[in-house]
Amino acid sequence: MTDEALPGGPPDALPEYAERVLAVAETIPPGRVMTYGDVAEWLAHEEQPDGRPAQGGGPRQVGRVMALYGGAVPWWRVVRADGVLLPGHELRALAHYREEGTPLRPAGRAAEGNVPRIAMARARWDGRPGDDAARSDADAASGADSGGTDGVKRDT
Repeated sequence: MTDEALPGGPPDALPEYAERVLAVAETIPPGRVMTYGDVAEWLAHEEQPDGRPAQGGGPRQVGRVMALYGGAVPWWRVVRADGVLLPGHELRALAHYREEGTPLRPAGRAAEGNVPRIAMARARWDGRPGDDAARSDADAASGADSGGTDGVKRDT
């Protein structure tokens, strides 16, 4: 959290959108991840308590919220779509991924510092209750539950 007070609120008040982003980050099960875009899409489909459509942003806005306020939630579970670990926080994130059993891909030869990537096809969480376990290699290879072998969620 920043030391700056937000306009119209007490020093510790969060913007409503930031609260919603952080709430989604807290729901992601251990060992699973959502991309910045996944979180933005999730929030875009939410309905407000008064029935209004949700107001939100895109992946960049989610990333900004996580950069400013994400330290109090499992920030390592909101990731880039390519599975590259957050620059400057790779080792801290990697420790969390290993502890939680998040599926990882070996680092490529060109990877700086030989840091692995997240195996997105197996680690990506779509928000469905009961979908807490990372997908098996067989499911990931067949594209089960994703609509394709690239691990990208698609509406059916």
